[in-house]
Amino acid sequence: MHLPASQGLVPDLLVRETSPSTNAELVALARESELASFTTLVTDDQTAGRGRLDRTWIAPAGSALAISVLVVPRTVGGPLALENYGWLPIAAGIAMTEAIADAVPQASTGFKWPNDVLVDGSKICGILAELLPDRDAVVIGSGVNLSMTAEQLPVSTATSVLVAGGDPDPDTVLAGYLDRLQRLIVEYLAEDGDAGASGLAERARDLCVTLGREVRVELPDGSVIEGIATGLDADGRLIVNDLAIAAGDVTHARIAE
Repeated sequence: MHLPASQGLVPDLLVRETSPSTNAELVALARESELASFTTLVTDDQTAGRGRLDRTWIAPAGSALAISVLVVPRTVGGPLALENYGWLPIAAGIAMTEAIADAVPQASTGFKWPNDVLVDGSKICGILAELLPDRDAVVIGSGVNLSMTAEQLPVSTATSVLVAGGDPDPDTVLAGYLDRLQRLIVEYLAEDGDAGASGLAERARDLCVTLGREVRVELPDGSVIEGIATGLDADGRLIVNDLAIAAGDVTHARIAE
């Protein structure tokens, strides 16, 4: 891949012809040596990608972009309390939503809490954040469908930049994402992990299409909560029925036509 616009945006852009998992590869590199914050590893041929709940994420070679970004809070803003790490994947959701909105300006774009980007209600990108074993850094992975055709999409509820009528150029989408992600996280960390003061929370609420919707949330322990998603709390958790949810698989109720 030729990525001139993206190349100068991060300290190191590692481009792989193929990778089993960009997240796993970047986590391993970060454990072996000290990497600069925002070191990024990308490929358009990920052969064993993982999503939430250990779901597989596989796309035809050259049709999607797998992106993993290392974030080391202490090197770009200072120590970050563990409970505030939940805002980092939300920052990625905001950044990717805005990057895709530029690529598909005619469509409605937003993110479903906590980590799916939607175009006209269909999933175009998933995000998975992994905490490193020493808990002082996070790798944020994302997989975005770029030039997949309608026939190549894995499910009827998925879409791609091409199918949505946009420009699937990987460099444009990647550059837009990396530029926004870094600015959001640096501004957030500069406010000592205060999402409200940095404006991160306000942008999240504006773009989160889950808010105000009837939802079904399957929690990690297998229990289910159903109700109206009314907001995000100070730690980025979803509020449903006055309960703060830190992690879960969210399904939006279908809106009546």
